[in-house]
Amino acid sequence: MRTAAIVLSACLLSACVTGPKPLRGEFSNLSPAQASKDNTVNAKVRWGGRIVAVNNKSDRTCFEIVGLYLNGGARPQKLDKSQGRFIACRNGFYDPDVFKAGREITITGAIDKFENGKIGDYDYRYPILSADVVYLWPERRDVDVIIERPFFVW
Repeated sequence: MRTAAIVLSACLLSACVTGPKPLRGEFSNLSPAQASKDNTVNAKVRWGGRIVAVNNKSDRTCFEIVGLYLNGGARPQKLDKSQGRFIACRNGFYDPDVFKAGREITITGAIDKFENGKIGDYDYRYPILSADVVYLWPERRDVDVIIERPFFVW
């Protein structure tokens, strides 16, 4: 009975960290910065972060994203450390009013090529993904936690 309880607990805990079904699979451990440095193409990756910009073209939408570390469920972590920027493009129209700057997103796809661009006056080399999945995360709600201290009279 005890063994069954342990196995059940392990299964339940592992289900909590697997992430949404469209984001599951086998992916390279490359970061956007490593991919740019090593000129890696065709690697299948799962990258995520915060949207910087959305660029709608006639047949597809491209997202500029600040890459962030992903947690066990493939959601970008709220850390002040970037893994490098990347651009992910997918066929179809994605409304920039929904996919707006600052929203968290996770992308799966293959590294297609690299493009040079600018961030301010800084020259930057972007890995370009051909996206299979574009997963927009629900907005996080900040909650104020108020801990009231009991009032003691001595």
